[in-house]
Amino acid sequence: MLLTDALLLDYKRCPRRAFLNLYGDSNEREPERDFLLKLRQESQHHVATVLAEFYPNSQQPQASDEDWQTKAKETEVLMQQGVDCIYRGVLIQPNYRDWGLVSEKVLGTQGDEPILFGTPHLLVKQSGLSKFGNWCYMPISIQLGRRPKPEYKLIAAFYAQLLATIQGVLPTTTEIVLRRQNRYAVDLAEWLPRMRETLAECLQMLLARQEPEVFISRQRCGLCHWYGHCYTLAQSQQHLSLVPGVTPSRYEYLQAIGVDTVASLADACPINLGETMGREVATQLKQQAKAIVENRAIRKSNGFLDVCKTIPTASIELYFDIEAEPERNLDYLLGILLVDRQKNSKCFYPFLAEKPEEEEIIWNQFLAVVNFYEHAPIFHFSEYEVETIKRLAHLYKTPRKQIESLLWRCIDLHKRVIHSVTFPVESYSLKALANWIGFQWRDRGASGDRCVCWYDRWLKTGDRSFLEAILRYNEDDCRATFELKDWLVEFLGKSESI
Repeated sequence: MLLTDALLLDYKRCPRRAFLNLYGDSNEREPERDFLLKLRQESQHHVATVLAEFYPNSQQPQASDEDWQTKAKETEVLMQQGVDCIYRGVLIQPNYRDWGLVSEKVLGTQGDEPILFGTPHLLVKQSGLSKFGNWCYMPISIQLGRRPKPEYKLIAAFYAQLLATIQGVLPTTTEIVLRRQNRYAVDLAEWLPRMRETLAECLQMLLARQEPEVFISRQRCGLCHWYGHCYTLAQSQQHLSLVPGVTPSRYEYLQAIGVDTVASLADACPINLGETMGREVATQLKQQAKAIVENRAIRKSNGFLDVCKTIPTASIELYFDIEAEPERNLDYLLGILLVDRQKNSKCFYPFLAEKPEEEEIIWNQFLAVVNFYEHAPIFHFSEYEVETIKRLAHLYKTPRKQIESLLWRCIDLHKRVIHSVTFPVESYSLKALANWIGFQWRDRGASGDRCVCWYDRWLKTGDRSFLEAILRYNEDDCRATFELKDWLVEFLGKSESI
């Protein structure tokens, strides 16, 4: 068994993913999503940029990736020769028992001895003593993130430990190169012990074939190729992780008091729940479970009392949604659905930057429309729209008074939902809520992530079908926001009259 850096990284992010990658049925593994492929391409470009700018003369082992044993030997030969920089070298530790990570009792039951395996992006020559002479090497990891995440530091420490086994001395430090070539030095005194602890837990699980329990975390699980498999299992178990608000720590407490399904949470004693979680959280979770079990929306006791003020209805209303490209820091589509209640009409206005440099143009077009309807409320479904207005106003020097007036008209329906209604859903995303009230997007499987990929493909290919798909999705987002707003007004208005 090869315990690779990639497998250890998976374990750090989700132990179940690491287990399934090694032992799972490949037929249950979903194809990699377009957004992940795009991220991989961006990562490869980032690595190539760092190499070209800082390490243009790096050398690389010649063996294929499949022949990793030969590649490891070639890496050590390059280190013996004292080359300045080695790209994609292979570091292995075949005698992992020397690290003392797992008890002999566990080891004795295994026939397949694990080999610890890592491929740092770079090994850079440093002054110092090693078994090779008066030089040693430092591993450098190149990551696409903007900040040094814990998992990046853990893998960097893993490389340092593997390198110490080969050159006979621990590197004094190791670096992570982030976006915009920002460099971060990892504190090995802190991260080596943490890495060894995580590595020991990972080895214990994999050697004993202990399949971790499923736990659905929407933000973390959504792009995983095992998501469908795990989600189906969670649904069959009525797993509590499907209840919004059930975090891993809350889940542990619920298990400890014998609450292990959505139905049992709905029936749980609020006093017992509140002892550890607090009354407010306990009430929220119990009501959420009840809504799911009974498949009905429930008005919260602390919900807004004056629907007309908090969710106003006007003769002209604007519904606003944005599509963005995070890698370029670009908001390329500002979509507005204009609803005229007197004429009973809806008209969609998409302000689209077909080229990234057209962002300022569409910003001014957007301002012209919203300023023309100066008294119309602007409904949206997240804080992102408001933050984008502030960003674009600052970037393109829009007068402050104009923006203050615009922001005052913005009404975040997500915030209104969270404070007033408990829906029988697993997520409080626009798509989940709109689907529950009966709204459907025209393109099945369309998402914000896919729009990011579609816009990238448009820029590369000039194929307008990608732009058309983005426009349909953005318009449907605006229409879903409209449908949700009307549903809320009707539902909360009925609740008030009871």
